[in-house]
Amino acid sequence: MRKKPVSAVSKVGRFSFPRKAFAFPYMLFLLVFIIVPLVMVLINAFIDDATGRLTLRNFVTFFSDSTGLRVLGNSLVIGLLTTGICLLLGYPAAYLLSRHHASNRILVLLFILPMWVNFLIRTLSTKAIFLALGVELGMGTVIFGMVYNYLPFMILPLHTTLSDIDHAYTEAASDLGADGVQTFLRTTLPLSVPGIVSGITMVFIPTISTFAISELLSNRQIFLFGDSIQTKFSQGLYGVGSVMSLVMLAFVLLSSAVLNRLNRDDPKGGSLL
Repeated sequence: MRKKPVSAVSKVGRFSFPRKAFAFPYMLFLLVFIIVPLVMVLINAFIDDATGRLTLRNFVTFFSDSTGLRVLGNSLVIGLLTTGICLLLGYPAAYLLSRHHASNRILVLLFILPMWVNFLIRTLSTKAIFLALGVELGMGTVIFGMVYNYLPFMILPLHTTLSDIDHAYTEAASDLGADGVQTFLRTTLPLSVPGIVSGITMVFIPTISTFAISELLSNRQIFLFGDSIQTKFSQGLYGVGSVMSLVMLAFVLLSSAVLNRLNRDDPKGGSLL
């Protein structure tokens, strides 16, 4: 029996419309709440807050402020540290989860459960624990809070990638005389590169732009770039705050482009050495 071709037009009653019409609500949402705010930020970056005229003074103010540049550097360093720690902790966890298929779903659920709680509540709870234990709030507690909040975003893509690796590769490596370490380094690790890239993207990009975690877990002693942007806007300095937002957006796009390029150059997760 010959199958009927799938029509790209849906019919409801007497009305017919293309299936792409279902994307129109999302496109409207994207326009109103993402595109329009970005355009407003771009425009405000070139408008002087005092006179309302077009100017480049906001860019000069930011790039001549050593404090703001130092805060940006600190944000990048903390982002790299957080991403590195999440990778070191998340890869072994994801690897073990991918090998225990019997209890796989339950264990993965335990890692997902913290994500069901609002990150602000999680951060306030972490702060309460530190205060109860008498731990001094500072850089260490901020990095701990970053790792605690973003570690699941590293584990989940790694777990998905490692679970999808065909066991025939590791079996073939063992048959060719490779031991466990060689099999991991030359087979499993290269094939898991897409998951590593995805995890780094999901951790590094939000880490460098966050502000609530650093503010709460340091008692306002440590200011990251997100904190500085929020402070500028709260002070009514929309021009400089918009410039800082564009700088952060540029770093986010650059980081995403670099990671995507690495993933595109190695679509299968690396070659077997």
